[in-house]
Amino acid sequence: MAEIAHPQPSSDFERVVDLLGGTKVFRRRPAGPLDAHEMLLAGLPGTALTHLVGSLEVLRPTAALERAIGMSLRTLQRRREAPEKPLSQEQSGRAWKFAEILARASAVLGSQEEAEQWLERPALGLDGRRPIDLLSTPAGVELVEDFLRRLEYGVYV
Repeated sequence: MAEIAHPQPSSDFERVVDLLGGTKVFRRRPAGPLDAHEMLLAGLPGTALTHLVGSLEVLRPTAALERAIGMSLRTLQRRREAPEKPLSQEQSGRAWKFAEILARASAVLGSQEEAEQWLERPALGLDGRRPIDLLSTPAGVELVEDFLRRLEYGVYV
């Protein structure tokens, strides 16, 4: 049986939406960043986060992942039991940001699997810290995003 080719998302934005469930989760796919902003204010559907975590290839629910998405494993399990309940603004923002970083790292490193492995490895450009450990604060997120930009342009230190 022939495998159906799925078109690659045209941008990091599209990849973020797909990581969060795409048309399976969103009644109306966000048309752009401003549309996404409005969705984050209202709270993403609870299934967006469960879809994101379920789509991880290498990363497993650990304390580091919990801090990165801002939600404990137990809370995530409760969200699965009440999928109709929207995420809070903060939870929505953290889920979106994690998906953004995963999408960017996947583009820079070539695959989602490589990106997830990279998130868990100590990085010289981050003073030996693992990128996933820095995602729990806005300052850490900025460091990881800056480091990804440097990797993309071949500036490692």
